[in-house]
Amino acid sequence: MKKYDAIIIGAGQAGGPLAKKLANAGKKTAIIEKRFYGGTCVNDGCTPTKTMVASAKAAYMATKSAELGILVKKFSVNMPQIKKRKDEIVLRSRNGGLHAAEKTPNLDVLFGEATFTDHKTISVNLNSGKKQTLQADLIFLNPGAKPFVPEIEGLHDINYLTSTTILDLDYVPEHLLILGGNYIGLEFGQMFRRFGSKVTILERSARIVSREDEDISAEMQKILEAEAITIYNQTQATGFKQNKSGKITATISVNGEEKKIKCTHVLVAVGRTPQTEALNLSKTGVATDEKGNIKVNNKLETTTPGIYALGDAKGGPAFTHISYNDFTIVYRNLIEKQDLNINDRPVPYCMFTDPQLGRVGLDETEAKKQGLNYKVAKLPMAHVARAIETGDTRGFMKAIVDTKTKKILGANVLGPEGGEIMTVLQMAMEGGITYDRIRYCVFAHPLYSESLNNLFITLED
Repeated sequence: MKKYDAIIIGAGQAGGPLAKKLANAGKKTAIIEKRFYGGTCVNDGCTPTKTMVASAKAAYMATKSAELGILVKKFSVNMPQIKKRKDEIVLRSRNGGLHAAEKTPNLDVLFGEATFTDHKTISVNLNSGKKQTLQADLIFLNPGAKPFVPEIEGLHDINYLTSTTILDLDYVPEHLLILGGNYIGLEFGQMFRRFGSKVTILERSARIVSREDEDISAEMQKILEAEAITIYNQTQATGFKQNKSGKITATISVNGEEKKIKCTHVLVAVGRTPQTEALNLSKTGVATDEKGNIKVNNKLETTTPGIYALGDAKGGPAFTHISYNDFTIVYRNLIEKQDLNINDRPVPYCMFTDPQLGRVGLDETEAKKQGLNYKVAKLPMAHVARAIETGDTRGFMKAIVDTKTKKILGANVLGPEGGEIMTVLQMAMEGGITYDRIRYCVFAHPLYSESLNNLFITLED
């Protein structure tokens, strides 16, 4: 039995930084990781996918360059090279984080699977084959989430892909069928269409990105269909069969009507599930909900005092930046004796389709549901000088403002550099800057954000 001041399970974007900070604060700390240092973001999420999105954008620009007066007669997609570049960037980031942890005094890095065997007692089946038992008064759970695979007839009999395994492909699938029309499915769908795959997306809801406003969903579908991506809404897969040559036949239900689709690959992108089952949390009194998410209070403490949960496994918005913010809240409360909570923190995010969708705060649907006195400012990217000059006028800017206080309640930006434009509006929200001030603010010309002037001029009264 080895005793520590603090134990962290999971070296994701909350666990890794927290381990170093606790160790540097003088606490004898252990961090346990069963797979790769850095968690989903570095290994299976943001880093690899955005690297590949950049390659897909280059392919797309080659097809559009004639519109800008540059004739690209022929180009080819080198998938092994795309994968090699992605792997190198991932390894650089993973190894950089691991090296920084390993050279931190007071910090032990263990690779293996952790399981609670008693109250605040953890057994680790080390990847080396040995076993170790640890105890600590402070324990932090950052196990992350993994792709959810639904029970569909024949799905487990085919070689389906997930958002993790699709990253290992070093060739372009002939026809990629994607289950799920939300952020992961749309990013991969557009990416592989640009690499040369035929792409079909199935979405169970009435519209893709159904958590967004209807006009966002409609514009996103229009953008993707313009790239010859086939989208079926109100559709679900009911069965799969794979023949001896590897070709797959999917049976789908479209508005209750049965249809068959032949494809070569299936990507399951219908959500993620917390990796909490193997932890045996009941042994230490930590409660979970019916989906396995760890229950926490507004300071991220679980139902067992001294045990905290951070990142995706606690449910709620599953974003890297939220996970990192979890770390800063927990650390500042415990070590710096602050009194912070997660109640009113902003939840910005960006979907890295092309163009991007940046979102923060309330959308129109939520403002209406809450019965707020609001106005909507909307500006097509076709009216943005920078978008016209660069030859990409897809999408629009949209902001929800309080009619009385003139404060910005939320923003959706579907357009080139949508995430960056959204962040400018988030800064205004954080600082309480009202839309009438932004309307006449002096921005450098010709930036995308300069058109925030014009966005709020639409509300001039």
